[in-house]
Amino acid sequence: MTVLPFRSLADADRAVPRVAAHLAKGGLLAYPTETVYGLGSRILEVDLVALAAMTNRAKTKPFLALVTGRKMAIDCGLRFSAAADRLADEFWPGPLTLVLAGGESVFPNELRGEQGGVAVRWSSHIETSRLIAGLDMPISSTSANVAGKEPLEDAAGILAEFADSAMSGELLVLDGGTIPRTPSSTLVDCTSTEPTVLREGVISRRQITECLREVGE
Repeated sequence: MTVLPFRSLADADRAVPRVAAHLAKGGLLAYPTETVYGLGSRILEVDLVALAAMTNRAKTKPFLALVTGRKMAIDCGLRFSAAADRLADEFWPGPLTLVLAGGESVFPNELRGEQGGVAVRWSSHIETSRLIAGLDMPISSTSANVAGKEPLEDAAGILAEFADSAMSGELLVLDGGTIPRTPSSTLVDCTSTEPTVLREGVISRRQITECLREVGE
């Protein structure tokens, strides 16, 4: 069982080599974000299958990807429409997940929705963003809970819920303290000419609409 402190940028920098080695072996990761604790892995099919098995997640429900900066997403082949560009300008880094087209050679089906897009977010959690920058690659993300249960708020809860994976060394936990329950990130599909709010979260539907109104002006 491995838990690493994750409450400062220094902690994040120290965690990078440990996390990189763990992920390289196909390990899974628990980490804080600005909304909830997340669970993730490399964006490889075999690792995503393992993550789905640990969380009892339906195979038809895609994961999202965390990046640090728009450039990382673009370098992975994802395409920003004018609407996606405007939303990213306004709300990234932050609790906004954009579904983008592209990235066919990088992102497997486990990260793709029904329309073929990839849900991607740049988290405003400073330490997690620093970690991803240090890893120099996106990581997958889903809320830290078994499917159908409430998201867990701290490292202790994650260790208890996923005790077998933690004890076996499959799951590495980054302890960022307690995260009070908050709404999820807002999810906007930008794969077509008309963006669609798929899930209203921290950022309201009205904020999204007002932001996008400027695109057509």
